Amino acid sequence: MQKPLEGILVVDFSQYLSGPSASLRLTDLGARVIKIEKPETGDLCRGLHFSNLVMNGESSMFHAINRNKQSYAANMKADDEREKVYQLIRQADVLIHNFRPGVVEKLGIDFETIKTINPEIVYAELSGYGKEGVWKDKPGLDLLLQSLSGLTQLNGNDGAGPVPIGLAVVDILSGAHLAQGILACLHRKVTTGKGGRVEVSMLESALEYQFESITCFFRDGGQPTVRPKSNSAHAYLGAPYGVYATKNGAIALAMGSIPFIGGLIGCEALSKYETPESWFNQRDEIKYILAKHLATKDTKIWLAVLEPADIWCAEIMNWKTLMDQEAFKILEMIQEVNMSDGYTYKTTRCPIQINGEWLTSEIGSPVLGEHNEKINKELAS
Repeated sequence: MQKPLEGILVVDFSQYLSGPSASLRLTDLGARVIKIEKPETGDLCRGLHFSNLVMNGESSMFHAINRNKQSYAANMKADDEREKVYQLIRQADVLIHNFRPGVVEKLGIDFETIKTINPEIVYAELSGYGKEGVWKDKPGLDLLLQSLSGLTQLNGNDGAGPVPIGLAVVDILSGAHLAQGILACLHRKVTTGKGGRVEVSMLESALEYQFESITCFFRDGGQPTVRPKSNSAHAYLGAPYGVYATKNGAIALAMGSIPFIGGLIGCEALSKYETPESWFNQRDEIKYILAKHLATKDTKIWLAVLEPADIWCAEIMNWKTLMDQEAFKILEMIQEVNMSDGYTYKTTRCPIQINGEWLTSEIGSPVLGEHNEKINKELAS
């Protein structure tokens, strides 16, 4: 299958997770992504180990987010090596970086410099807090952004304190927003010949991610967020929305009529909560009753009652349980990729399907500087 971005060249200076997650999506869509890395150390994510797990001498995180990319090692402070990178940039459609303010000027890849080299390029930059203001030099680390943006007040039960999401969600969200902006400017570049400058900050991505809750905050007159006392899954939704222990596991319940659910599961105590208002105003006592009742029987017994009645619910699964399900297997969501030195590993594939085909690739992450010789030959030809 010919992928949509075949023929697009991306020169990627970004490191860690946010920027590389954007270029990962572009390479999944068919673009050629060349990582410009510092000699000897490379992308600092190569040494940022995830759960102390080492894969082929480097971080599993690096391998997961940099598959199907090429690596070109260059010292941007050396004139001859920087000029080779400039040659690449002259041919490129997109440039990506996620350096702190001031770094790109030192490396000679600031927007004003690059647009003189390639006026039609799509110049994409991702920062922690934007280029201006008193926070602009703060480190753009996911946990710090979750903490500052209000995300940690939405998770867990009331009284549990701040609870961060256990994924680098702001990194990945901001990378997705950057990819969206790049694709929009690439469309303009193809149709009009004009490139563009795409700017995304992690803080703005984290805030936009909370658009529902922030809208409620303003509509509610700025009242503080109050999470459920138990079985929480959303700070602003009423009962039964939450996660509940069963006799042998756990079950998730989304929205639904409390009296109707009570009738289905044989819990008479829920019948008095007749109005939708009560499901919000009295959600803690409803959840207490519901939790006590659901703990008396196995998950599958409850699912057999709730699902046929079109109550939105699901068994709580871990990855092992999920991956044993036929519904998971049919997705073929896991792919095996290969590095040039023979090392292979399993990882997820791109979730996008085009014309009935999944966007997969067998190419793993690059060894530092792996493609220098190949790219130098291309530049010399």
